[in-house]
Amino acid sequence: MLEQLFAPISPVIVVLFLLALAISSIGFRKTVWFISIGYVFSITAMIGAVVLIFREQLTLVTLLQNAVLLVWSLRLGFFVIRREGQTAYQAQVAEQNARINKLPIFVKAAIWISSSLLYVAMFSPSLFTLTAPAQPTGFALVVAWIGIAIQVGGLLMEWVADELKSAFKLKSPGQFCNVGLYRLVRCPNYLGEIMVWIGLWVVGASIYSGIIQWALSTVGLVLLVMIMMGSTKRLEKGQNARYGHLAEYQAYTRRVPVLFPFIPVYTLEKVRVAID
Repeated sequence: MLEQLFAPISPVIVVLFLLALAISSIGFRKTVWFISIGYVFSITAMIGAVVLIFREQLTLVTLLQNAVLLVWSLRLGFFVIRREGQTAYQAQVAEQNARINKLPIFVKAAIWISSSLLYVAMFSPSLFTLTAPAQPTGFALVVAWIGIAIQVGGLLMEWVADELKSAFKLKSPGQFCNVGLYRLVRCPNYLGEIMVWIGLWVVGASIYSGIIQWALSTVGLVLLVMIMMGSTKRLEKGQNARYGHLAEYQAYTRRVPVLFPFIPVYTLEKVRVAID
């Protein structure tokens, strides 16, 4: 009974943590890279590691679970790199970057270690499905496929939202984006990212064995959602500062939910989020 409750975790998880540490250490050059470039390419490296190590245990479900996440990480990674080279973006975040780059080295080290641990927790559903003693069948298999569908939907939403906003800003640099997916929610790219990780967790939920697997994967997902809500708050604050004087922007924010569609939550400014 206790063996089932506390199912062992593969020692490969240590390898994943070391990979995350190595890649996210790029943040010591520029602090924000701990949670941008370091984030997405740590996930890329972990995907490569588990697929290589457990290649003989791959099934269609686990292959798709990791393939969708790989496309997501590479697409977002190169989007972030491309954005870093844009003068307008650099000017927009210059003050924030200058402030956080002055953090003491021990604070940067804490960010480095804690973010690497978070990336492992977020990615753990992939490890757990690949190392499960048996793959899902029956209803559990249906759950796994639902998770993959959520992943694909999130990937497409984030991809389309990022490209749509980039194209809109090129044509109308001084205006707020309110077309396409931005008529559904004001932050569809953040919603898409949340969906990718919810989907990964759902696939794992079809096969989790023991309280440790449930706890680690769930903590990773919950923290990710909190981080995205915090990012939404910061974006909302910045947009209010730039566009809040516009009557059309005020009407837009009263009509379109901030993050989750069909839920009448139009601001997160007064919502307390631990990570914001």
